[in-house]
Amino acid sequence: MNYIGIALSLLSCVVAAIAMGFAVGKAMDAIARQPESAGKINSTLLLGLALIESTAIYGFVIALILIFVGPASGG
Repeated sequence: MNYIGIALSLLSCVVAAIAMGFAVGKAMDAIARQPESAGKINSTLLLGLALIESTAIYGFVIALILIFVGPASGG
């Protein structure tokens, strides 16, 4: 049962990687359409990537906790 929790917490890392690729692709598309707004797009992109990365790090830390400490017992 512990392995299911670890897999679910690591799922956030996979989803974060997909979201980062999607966000960067959309940002490059937006910069290609309007090059004069590249600075504003880049700053917004970096903020969004930082938030996505923090979600992935939280999932990874939870997975490490589940691997080395194990789930809390209910009794």
